[in-house]
Amino acid sequence: MKYCLPLLLFISLYGFSQNSLEKNLDSIASSEDAKTFLKAHKPEDGKLYTYNKEKHKTQLANDLFRLSKGGKKVVKTGLKKTFYKVINKDIVDHYKFSFILIDGKTSSNRSAKIIRDKILAEYNNGKKFSDLAKHHSSGNTAKTDGDAGWIKQGEISEAFDKEAFIKTHTLNDVFKVDDVENKKFYLVMRTADKKPIEEITVLRFTEEI
Repeated sequence: MKYCLPLLLFISLYGFSQNSLEKNLDSIASSEDAKTFLKAHKPEDGKLYTYNKEKHKTQLANDLFRLSKGGKKVVKTGLKKTFYKVINKDIVDHYKFSFILIDGKTSSNRSAKIIRDKILAEYNNGKKFSDLAKHHSSGNTAKTDGDAGWIKQGEISEAFDKEAFIKTHTLNDVFKVDDVENKKFYLVMRTADKKPIEEITVLRFTEEI
């Protein structure tokens, strides 16, 4: 009998904790609310994610896109439970680009620009942009023949935004971007016009059951 009271108290407190967590989760209505929640609770794997309907094709992403704003999904694996809550849904304009990135961190800004000018000269002399990207680009675009996929404003850098989005470039136009602050120098081709793409902001965190 002496063990029953502590056990019942533990079960009651555990149940209260779970209910309290659910109430807190239900009260989250914005990204700021989510950040406050994560800071207060510090749950395992706690983070805000952005899912893009063109880039994320997993079953989980498909399930989350079916939810309305405020909708929740819970996944149980072993002794852990992962919560997903859709904080926001939006349609965001994207453009498609290919680019060749020359990294000034490995040499100097001047050297990076000289290399880029030589690549541009090869392109103007008839070399395919995809072949040049494969052989000269730093980072992931070397593996994709330059294709950077659908990009929105704010995704790469302010310098990229000013040249690629604010200025007018026609389809298949090739232009330079100098991101001096990050020592990155681009040769960019716009490959597709504006496309509205659905995005969702999702709060994710894991806790032990």
